[in-house]
Amino acid sequence: MSAQRLHRVAWLPGDGVGPEVMAAARLVLDRLNVPLELIPGEIGWLCWCREGDALPARTLRLLDETDCALLGAITSKPAEDAQRELRPELRGGGYVYESPIVRLRQTLMLHTNLRPCKAIPGNPRNARDDIDITVFRENTEGLYVGLEWHPLPQAVRDAMSRHGPRMARFEAQSNDDLAVSVRLMSRSACRRIARRAFEYAAQRGFSAVTVVDKPNVLRATGGLMLAECRRVAAEFSTIELQERNIDAMCMWLIKNPQDYRVIVAENLFGDILSDLAAELTGGMGVAASANLGDDYALFEPIHGSAPKYAGRDLVNPLAMLMAVKLMLEWLGELEAAVALAGAVETVVAEGRVRSRDMGGASSTTELAAAVAEALSSILHPIRDSGSDSGDFAASPSPNRCST
Repeated sequence: MSAQRLHRVAWLPGDGVGPEVMAAARLVLDRLNVPLELIPGEIGWLCWCREGDALPARTLRLLDETDCALLGAITSKPAEDAQRELRPELRGGGYVYESPIVRLRQTLMLHTNLRPCKAIPGNPRNARDDIDITVFRENTEGLYVGLEWHPLPQAVRDAMSRHGPRMARFEAQSNDDLAVSVRLMSRSACRRIARRAFEYAAQRGFSAVTVVDKPNVLRATGGLMLAECRRVAAEFSTIELQERNIDAMCMWLIKNPQDYRVIVAENLFGDILSDLAAELTGGMGVAASANLGDDYALFEPIHGSAPKYAGRDLVNPLAMLMAVKLMLEWLGELEAAVALAGAVETVVAEGRVRSRDMGGASSTTELAAAVAEALSSILHPIRDSGSDSGDFAASPSPNRCST
């Protein structure tokens, strides 16, 4: 379909329903006939159980040799469960479970999490058909930075006591009774995610960007985020900066979701808001995300691994297909991206083939096959009419699109 060079894609099915939705993606990609080399890699819970590492070094080497990655789904569990499910001969060997997706985001500096949440007309799960929200989530810092302790080390406790008078109220409690997670945010990361959001809004002619945090309580970190958003906003005179607290924003999204187009937030709040926005626009079964760095990107559905459905051919593959659409845009394969989006919209609007979450009884494979079939009638007209640039408009390079 394209005369561009061959794109090397790390193919990471993961676990749970990941392999099934990736098989659905392969069915559609085969129909699109985009020049891709799909290179399989291992990641996820089974790697942890077998090797004590959910993100093996060989997978990181694979990512170094590819243009981008496509991820199915991975399972993450609490520390006690992780130790219990580790292979017996590895237990007690000092292995510590870390979320592989968080490690990927930080190791590869995939600093921008782009989550488009746009209602597909005809999906009965839509709260409204006119909702079109894009969440920009800072992807490497905040409460997900990975600075956590339990029990609380004495040296950390002493430092907190020296600099935080409120620690006095915990004086009677032992270190084992205390757990700490640090919300660490840098000025540069706050400024960078704010700029991505404003540039995106400017490219599309949107009139406002909404920053969401809790600066009236989280004064240091929330205050830094708000200050940097205000600084960036001053460079975009035609775009209003709206400031919302996270609790109020959840209420406003339920009440008036159509009023918002671009939302920017730190890691945890962005995670929460994007899930809420996804539910308003058809549910987790249709929501995808792009993890973007300066020269690498990873694309995934935002649903989890859903292990209870694994192997049953039941889950909705559209989130995975929309992740493929984002990947194609980033690679500069705009015709294919537009065709895929059009095929998904056609199948949803017709309503003959629907997964269980959309009120139907079709399998993962059946829904993917319907999208692949719809592509047949779309590909030729797309070539004649040109293509929209989707979520990566105004990119400086056809193969390294940015927000």
